[in-house]
Amino acid sequence: QVQLVESGGGLVQPGGSLRLSCAASGSIAKINNMAWYRQAPGKGRELVASIFSSSDSTNYADSVKGRFTISRDNAKNTVSLQMNSLKPEDTAVYYCNALIRATTVFRNYWGQGTQVTVSS
Repeated sequence: QVQLVESGGGLVQPGGSLRLSCAASGSIAKINNMAWYRQAPGKGRELVASIFSSSDSTNYADSVKGRFTISRDNAKNTVSLQMNSLKPEDTAVYYCNALIRATTVFRNYWGQGTQVTVSS
């Protein structure tokens, strides 16, 4: 059984930094795309950043470009999100997402979410 477990959320003041981590575990044959999404209260879930298996192709939402950096460690099956210059509008539950092949087909997996609150 494949699981994604996030860590690193919390409360931070505007302008501060946080680093989110996500570890995939279980019977994993291959991980393709990995990404972070977020969902603020009363809003839909949005893509924050994504990274492909080769780690040389990344994509960011316009609202976080220049402030957030996504990275992954293929040997450890982890993906991280370094968040700098945080703003109150970054407050949301952040979800890890990964396209994983456990047996024969790729399936989309989600973590349980971690709360990030940016407030003074």
